Amino acid sequence: MSAELRRQVLEEAGLIHPRPAAVTAALFNSSDFFLPLDKVQVKYEMLRAVAADGVTVSAAAAMHGYSRAEFYLVSAAFAERGMAGLVDGRRGRKGPFKLTGEIIDFVRASAVERSSADLTRDVEARFGVALHRRTIERARRW
Repeated sequence: MSAELRRQVLEEAGLIHPRPAAVTAALFNSSDFFLPLDKVQVKYEMLRAVAADGVTVSAAAAMHGYSRAEFYLVSAAFAERGMAGLVDGRRGRKGPFKLTGEIIDFVRASAVERSSADLTRDVEARFGVALHRRTIERARRW
């Protein structure tokens, strides 16, 4: 695979290292196999440098374009999920924050004629959760 095609594939997958120019580890200058753009490869080699080569955490993080704090986050993700932990998870919330299955069932069971503003008040009174009327409208469509 050419370097350009590899870059394109990494970009489409969202796996481009945020600071490839900051990767100064000698390994990434020694061969075309090691690509500073490859975020997963860089993270793995950063962890390997500490575990196998005895490089300090601060030095390994700096050589791979990460901070010391980021090293520990990467290390924890790797310890928890293995190689899959080196791929960034989806950012932001992982779904509705306040909208539970019970509330969705309540909203769906309500009469269609009821306004979302009325349902908002009912949800707050019954479940103690303040929702925006647009959230109620979206819950009706699910």
